[in-house]
Amino acid sequence: MQGKKDQRGATNTLYYGDNLDVLRRYIKDESVDLVYLDPPFNSQRNYNAVFKGSEAQVNAFNDTWGWGPRAQQEYDEILKAGGKLADTVSGLRTILGENDMLAYLCMMAPRLAELRRVLRSTGSIYLHCDPTASHYLKILLDSTFHPENFRSEIVWRRKTAHNKLTRQFGPIHDTILFYTKSDKSMFHPGRRPYPKSYIEGRFKGSDDKGLFRQQTLTGAGVSHGSSGEAWRGFDPTERGRHWAIAGSLKKLLPNGGENMTLQQKLDYLADQPDSAIEMPKSESGMPTYKQYIGTGVPYQDIWAYQPGTRGILFGTEDGIDEDVAWLEDGDEKTGFQTQKPRGLLKRIIESSTDTGQVVLDPFCGCGTAIAAAQSLRRRWVGIDITHVAVSIIRARLTADGVNPRTYEVVGLPKDEAGAEELFTQDPYQFQAWACGLAGVHPNMRDGKPQKGADQGIDGRLRYQEVDGTERLILAQVKGGKTSSRDIRDLSGTMRRQNATFGFFITLNDATKEMTKEAASVGTYRPAQASLTRSEPYMRLQVRTVKQLLDGEKFDYPAPH
Repeated sequence: MQGKKDQRGATNTLYYGDNLDVLRRYIKDESVDLVYLDPPFNSQRNYNAVFKGSEAQVNAFNDTWGWGPRAQQEYDEILKAGGKLADTVSGLRTILGENDMLAYLCMMAPRLAELRRVLRSTGSIYLHCDPTASHYLKILLDSTFHPENFRSEIVWRRKTAHNKLTRQFGPIHDTILFYTKSDKSMFHPGRRPYPKSYIEGRFKGSDDKGLFRQQTLTGAGVSHGSSGEAWRGFDPTERGRHWAIAGSLKKLLPNGGENMTLQQKLDYLADQPDSAIEMPKSESGMPTYKQYIGTGVPYQDIWAYQPGTRGILFGTEDGIDEDVAWLEDGDEKTGFQTQKPRGLLKRIIESSTDTGQVVLDPFCGCGTAIAAAQSLRRRWVGIDITHVAVSIIRARLTADGVNPRTYEVVGLPKDEAGAEELFTQDPYQFQAWACGLAGVHPNMRDGKPQKGADQGIDGRLRYQEVDGTERLILAQVKGGKTSSRDIRDLSGTMRRQNATFGFFITLNDATKEMTKEAASVGTYRPAQASLTRSEPYMRLQVRTVKQLLDGEKFDYPAPH
């Protein structure tokens, strides 16, 4: 049953839980300006997250679906709700039968309906998928958002090549389906630079406004309205054309040319002292105008980074679509196998929102949409069903210098009792949650703590100090009994892994011996010490879960 919606609103909130339940309980009608979702693709694979500086990994999510009681229940609920979406899913069952694809679509259908509900009338939705299910998802989107609100099918190149060629061409692209809720949607796409060859081959003229080329003032085809009437002795109809004023010229008209006839607009433009319109020198010619380079070509529907193209674009050393290049090794990677580049999300967010508007990602994973929205000064809402994802997002925001007090996390333990219950139910998820509480990445493999090679380390974080030096923090989480021996073990691992700090998190109170042992590890003072802080930092710090829940953070020289 749908719960009562929370009244706190939809701004800068990270939810832990099933996104269908969270959407119904917490997210108000028409409170979101942009939805980006990168749901599981039904790829029949399990995905891990592998963390920097470690062989440790965690089973982040299972992208495997099958028909069973859960899928049947979801199907029945869709039919009970009725409407076009129910008819669509029923039709898909007739076509597909009861199989893994139908189970996947029954999971997606009610979520798309909820996402439409929370979108404002001016809002947009971008669904990131691959060819496995994109055609079926497009049918669901048509049913939910209506075919007339389909805007684009964006092709994004996600890698340079693929050797999966036995029975198919190399699969190197994903699809992003772009829909709006209405014809009133906000849309202002950015631009990319022109190729140098295009500029050098066509823009031969130059004046104090820059490079230009002569372009005709007419467009193809005859018009029987004012755009087909003669002007200053020139009749476009005789040439099978009509007058067409370019956008760059319309910007020069008073009030954009409002309440002016087309001929009046042409008169105004032609009579300006520095007019861009030039009259022909021969009777057989037609008027032209100066087309300047401008700011580049607007985004098209293929976003394909081209390696080896640096230096061929006009005015930049970037390669073609380098801003949306796929992720390789680099500082941006969080370890999620399905992580998307921040540049890709920036393109989407900047194209369909303004500063201060709300971005929602209901399958937020490692939080790229959240990180991009935060950096672009948009408000955001993120939802994920694993403590691992929530912990990674919190650590990512911390590394980006975002103060934890500027956003809310809903659905996690709020007190010691809740923490103890989580530890009892699932010690591994407790460790991931505690790492998120401390702002470090959980350090796990296949859903369990990674021991052995990592010597019991449960979390880690690399951060940069003011001078750019990268430092390593190791974290250990204990939900049961603890002693000074645990502190000595963490200290030894810090030495072996050359870590600057060690964070020890305990559900129980720390003993005096543990505090004394931690103090014996010594202090640390950055090479460029802050002018506002004279005391050094403790290298090994102990915090209880209660202290962290009460807002007492670990102390280290990074913005947090």
